[in-house]
Amino acid sequence: MASSHTVLMRLVASAYSIAQKAGTIVRCVIAEGDLGIVQKTSATDLQTKADRLVQMSICSSLARKFPKLTIIGEEDLPPGEVDQELIEDGQWEEILKQPCPSQYSAIKEEDLVVWVDPLDGTKEYTEGLLDNVTVLIGIAYEGKAIAGIINQPYYNYQNNEKEKLREHGNEAQAGPDAVLGRTIWGVLGLGAFGFQLKEAPAGKHIITTTRSHSNKLVTDCISAMNPDTVLRVGGAGNKIIQLIEGKASAYVFASPGCKKWDTCAPEVILHAVGGKLTDIHGNALQYNKEVKHMNSAGVLAALRNYEYYASHVPESVKSALIP
Repeated sequence: MASSHTVLMRLVASAYSIAQKAGTIVRCVIAEGDLGIVQKTSATDLQTKADRLVQMSICSSLARKFPKLTIIGEEDLPPGEVDQELIEDGQWEEILKQPCPSQYSAIKEEDLVVWVDPLDGTKEYTEGLLDNVTVLIGIAYEGKAIAGIINQPYYNYQNNEKEKLREHGNEAQAGPDAVLGRTIWGVLGLGAFGFQLKEAPAGKHIITTTRSHSNKLVTDCISAMNPDTVLRVGGAGNKIIQLIEGKASAYVFASPGCKKWDTCAPEVILHAVGGKLTDIHGNALQYNKEVKHMNSAGVLAALRNYEYYASHVPESVKSALIP
């Protein structure tokens, strides 16, 4: 019976199923071939049919089941009837078997804020770099990110120059036995699940950063950290997955541009396994419903050795980025 479970764990279990449906929608839009691309504020700020459908699916599914939640989504969509096919009312039973951390057991629905990025890495999605794409559902309480769900619709998708999407064929390619897609979830005080935790090689400074929003501040900050390798990829969710799977040692983005819906869910996954995500000054990010959406002082994150990266941020970069 649902009533025997805490609000938080019921919400996480529902959000898991909703995120899985979102991943299916993302794949269907690609398969149908018409991405319905709209330019928002610039050529690198895009919205597709998948962004719109997934946000409608996530927000409507959550609001039906948890009507007192505050839900903040990236896309500014007109109100209207949502197709019943977009509604997901299931919940992931495995999550309901987990104990709720005691500090969250009495949380009420109206105390929670959910930050939704329906398609993190939209530009990469339009370019066929599908392994950069994630769906993000972050849950905050008293301004702090406490639970998160990341769906990777194209996990196991083998994406390289030879296997890019055909211009008109549009089907994703995976290995013969590969299951396409996965969902990662976590709750502070409980842990993070759905992936194999791995640390980046010791003594190596492998920095992951923006692929399409770079500038002098970003490059100056990275140079000051004496990187061995710099990875330029799309999506905040994707970058945090690189940290927890040992592909990168730090995520450095010394610029405004990233928003609360980009960082809420990934931050939880990283913090649940002992990592740290802050702004470029070392301040924790705030996720209460009144907060401004822009992470105007950038993002700095690492699974291990966070202090090394924080101590190498140049003063000139800090003074240019006001929280």
